[in-house]
Amino acid sequence: MRSMDVDGETRAAALRIAIAGLEEDASSNDVTTASLGSSASGRATLVALSRKGCVVAGWFCVEETFGVLGPAETCRGAAEGETVPAGGCIGKVSGRASLLLGGERVALNLLGRLCGVASLTRRFVDAVAGTGTEILDTRKTTPGFRLLERHAVRCGGGTNHRFDLSAMALYKDNHLVLAGGPRGLREAVRDIRGRGLPVEIEAEDMDQVKEALDLGPDRILLDNMAPVLAGECARLCLQRGVYAEASGGICLDNVRAYAEAGVSGISIGALTHSAPAADISFEMELG
Repeated sequence: MRSMDVDGETRAAALRIAIAGLEEDASSNDVTTASLGSSASGRATLVALSRKGCVVAGWFCVEETFGVLGPAETCRGAAEGETVPAGGCIGKVSGRASLLLGGERVALNLLGRLCGVASLTRRFVDAVAGTGTEILDTRKTTPGFRLLERHAVRCGGGTNHRFDLSAMALYKDNHLVLAGGPRGLREAVRDIRGRGLPVEIEAEDMDQVKEALDLGPDRILLDNMAPVLAGECARLCLQRGVYAEASGGICLDNVRAYAEAGVSGISIGALTHSAPAADISFEMELG
């Protein structure tokens, strides 16, 4: 996978979160380290410990964390999106030992979280390799972390879905209730079209797919369908030039079946709401 650049907005979010995390952790009042009364310098190596290593995402969070605390030098050992094997070096940090210890937990929490998201995403991407199907994230992100977690999904080879509620109109069953039925939904879609925004409509069976297609959406969300039905609906969508997105109940055990059925993309909330943090060690030495 190619290295992923970090945009200014994402880095600014990392700085904001690092500041909040350091304040929460009382990093300026580390009584344990202060009791040792040492002004020694140190250097720490961040090592991937997960059995299969991890996909790197979020080294910039380490940079921002130690940048807040004071003078420190950081050196990445792997690029964003690169896989580091178990025991491999993700990067190094040097500075006052007290500074390193004060920022260790916040830096590892952020880095481990994002590497975990990237690593899980990569597993899904690898599972559908060669099919042309995209692996999509969702809005099921940690509040305040969306920019960072979406970056991690990209590092894992995934594709970002809509960022927020303003980016696309996605009509689900509750929206149909609010619209008062198909006629109201048709008027709503026409209004969104007039604003130049994309439209996606959820469908749970073939009849609903056909009704949704008559509204002229950009995408159809194939919700909780079995792979065979999802494939049949996807073919109908693609004949009309509409993106077919499968979602609901999809995991590593069955994701390949959906991809081979011919859907355009598969959205998976677990990429961000259930990814286990990567196990990363902070190995410090003096000098």
